[in-house]
Amino acid sequence: MAPRTPRAVVKVDLNRKPSEQEKPLHNRWHPDIPPVAEVQEGELFRVETLDCTGGQIHDNDSAEDMKNVDLSRGHYLSGPIKVSDSSGVPAKPGDLLMVEICNLGPLPGDEWGFTGTFDRENGGSFLTDHFPYATKAVWYFDGIFASSRHIPGVRFPGLIHPGLIGTAPSKELLEIWNTRERNLVEGGESATTLCGILHMRPLASLPLVKNALLGKVEVGTKKWYRIANEAARTAPGRENGGNCDIKNLSRGSRVYFPVFVDGANLSMGDMHFSQGDGEVSFCGAIEMNGFLELRCEILRGGMKKYLTPIGPSKLHVHPIFEIGPLEPKFSEWLVFEGY
Repeated sequence: MAPRTPRAVVKVDLNRKPSEQEKPLHNRWHPDIPPVAEVQEGELFRVETLDCTGGQIHDNDSAEDMKNVDLSRGHYLSGPIKVSDSSGVPAKPGDLLMVEICNLGPLPGDEWGFTGTFDRENGGSFLTDHFPYATKAVWYFDGIFASSRHIPGVRFPGLIHPGLIGTAPSKELLEIWNTRERNLVEGGESATTLCGILHMRPLASLPLVKNALLGKVEVGTKKWYRIANEAARTAPGRENGGNCDIKNLSRGSRVYFPVFVDGANLSMGDMHFSQGDGEVSFCGAIEMNGFLELRCEILRGGMKKYLTPIGPSKLHVHPIFEIGPLEPKFSEWLVFEGY
């Protein structure tokens, strides 16, 4: 069978702001953000994404952009993408959406990325007691390898993956998120302890109208303000997937996402050339603009069949990640071919 050429369903223009893209992006989760594209299960399709900041960080030797980055603007997601079967019937609440990552990489002609630490006064990290000030390193990609003029003598293979991918929540699930996260904020706790070190930071980021980007929803309308006041921020991972930051979620991986709305409304972004487990500096991945080539399959009734609720609601479920076979090997060997 001849190889398939993926159909481009979302393209990005690096010369345009996130709000000016041909297929509008979004940086919040909400069931009423309409899809910008539609695919059929089994179809190979291509999605392009902007880096998590939407182009706020630049290829230069100053960390001022990292220090002053506006964190209310990220992450920028491509989608939502409606998924239907071959008969045109969309994925339905209660189904599972299997998403296979067939290929991914940096955008051609844009083979660079950045990593760093946020300033203690703007985002911080789990490590601000040791690294309180903003830092930045710019990395250039050469095939599977990355190197940086800011960290001389280092060259290593990356494992490219999407930091953020997931389906849209239902109104009921969104209410669950907002209630439990509001309880965290209003509960009076302002600190968590990690390894004996006290880190003062909010425990959740509640809905925020400022810099909300809601896809095709017209800015300034009553609908836009309603959604912006309700929509969930993209920072945590949740029942829909979201900001999973799993470094092995690369070529050959499959994810089984719960479906909460008609069409599933799949979105993705926050591409990483490489990342350590946990991303403890919060910008510890090598962030980049990139593309994903994906294939989907709908498992009808899959939530009831394969997922076990972990709380009082049938919506307290989590996606299943089937990690692919690729991983960098850091052992050093010389190999001689036999004849």
